[in-house]
Amino acid sequence: MVDKKTIVLALSVVLALGTLGPNLAQMVQTAEAHGVQAQLQSRFVKIEDETFNRQSLQTGEELVLSGKFVSLVERDLRGWNSIFSESTNAGNRWEILARTPPGNVFQIPGNAVLDYEIRAKALEPGVYHVHTQLNVAQVGPGLGPGQTVVVTGDPILKPIPYTNIMYQSIIIGVGYVITFATRPWQVI
Repeated sequence: MVDKKTIVLALSVVLALGTLGPNLAQMVQTAEAHGVQAQLQSRFVKIEDETFNRQSLQTGEELVLSGKFVSLVERDLRGWNSIFSESTNAGNRWEILARTPPGNVFQIPGNAVLDYEIRAKALEPGVYHVHTQLNVAQVGPGLGPGQTVVVTGDPILKPIPYTNIMYQSIIIGVGYVITFATRPWQVI
């Protein structure tokens, strides 16, 4: 039977890792350059003809990204699209309003061209470099060429769903405890 002190220690370690982990990740140095994609273009699906409906907008207004996903392989793939944005401020706040193809995950037929559209509302002012991001299951993410978008206006604040955060934290904590309890040879 597991001792109470062991359980308390395990939960303390999980809490410490959750608190310190993001700070440790920021210590890793990065290099950036304009026009250079953050990740390599996928050899499975290319993002082509990426267009934006505007280059400047107010908070609360809609930005539309559209283009084509071009499959470079014969087999069908599953993917989901989103917006990736980099900013000089701590912003990067967008609310996805609609996606075409619809749904969170969609099929990309082999050797096919699939039109896409992402509609998003700007929630925070800033100067953003915005890309279409396509995540392909079991392959990874790829980015479109991107464009600089200037957002002005007052920030739009959304309530934080603290109950969801607590629920997710509990589930993650239980997962860590189960992992450490059932595989002690992997614990450092």
